[in-house]
Amino acid sequence: MSSFKDLRIVDNFYQTSAFFPMPTVCITTRNEDGSMNVGSYSLCFPYYIAGKDYYAMLLECRNNSNTCQNLLRTGKCAINFIPDDKKTFKEAVRLGFPGPSADKMADCKFKFEDGQAGPGEPDRPLVIQSAFQVFECTWDSALEDGGKYKAGEMDGYPEPYNDFNGITSKFGAHFILKIDKILIKPKYYNAIVDGVTAKDFPPIPVDYGYRDSKNFWYSQFPRMKKPHAEPIPAPKEIDLASIRFAADRCDDKIKFTDEALMQFVKVPRPFLKTVLMGCVDWAKENNVELITPAEVKIINDKRNAEKEARKKK
Repeated sequence: MSSFKDLRIVDNFYQTSAFFPMPTVCITTRNEDGSMNVGSYSLCFPYYIAGKDYYAMLLECRNNSNTCQNLLRTGKCAINFIPDDKKTFKEAVRLGFPGPSADKMADCKFKFEDGQAGPGEPDRPLVIQSAFQVFECTWDSALEDGGKYKAGEMDGYPEPYNDFNGITSKFGAHFILKIDKILIKPKYYNAIVDGVTAKDFPPIPVDYGYRDSKNFWYSQFPRMKKPHAEPIPAPKEIDLASIRFAADRCDDKIKFTDEALMQFVKVPRPFLKTVLMGCVDWAKENNVELITPAEVKIINDKRNAEKEARKKK
């Protein structure tokens, strides 16, 4: 007999049929008259995280919201990650309800400042001063020809709909947002660059959506005084034969000595091919056909130098 109950899946299943922890962000955009708009969202997640020409977030929203209409028109927004305190969350809840932008913004408690992406661009919104980090973004309207949809349809968009970018249903929209800049307050910048410890985490609210027609339910983060660190299991060493099997299929001309391949025994298996192909690419750029431990050291030193350079930017 199952230890679970089968719960019916309905609209907004993440709220109505589940307990689903989500971020709480405030998205700033520019209205048609140039004034600021703030909308609160939780359906905002990483989308492109590696292997593409750019990094991106996914935003899901109502297509007749102020945020959606502004994105359709300007293509610019800023995702502001707000800190965890009751006054800030109360303001986020207020700004998250539908209504004319002018009415909501008249009593807005947030203070704003200029971002750093696209200086001078009239459609670039300001960012929330009290946010601990901000992603300044541009909508990739070329994906799935999302730019074919225009602002102005406030009573629902007619078919046909896109699958993942642009208008995706009568009242729904998805936006693939290219991350132009990640802005972060100095305290947390230093923590990421120098090494994060338990005391360095920002206070982050985690919410559970509009569940019972009366309240937004959220939990404070961290619930403990400090985040708890659980050590990552030590990677199991891969045997040389398995590494040789992968290496021999990377390239017809570039070869590895056994001694070179032994440098990769602790590389997690899912990343092994990526690491080996990185070595092959370096070898081709430097006219090397046999990779020995000496070449592996050069490649590792180059990679470490690039990491240090990124930290200093």
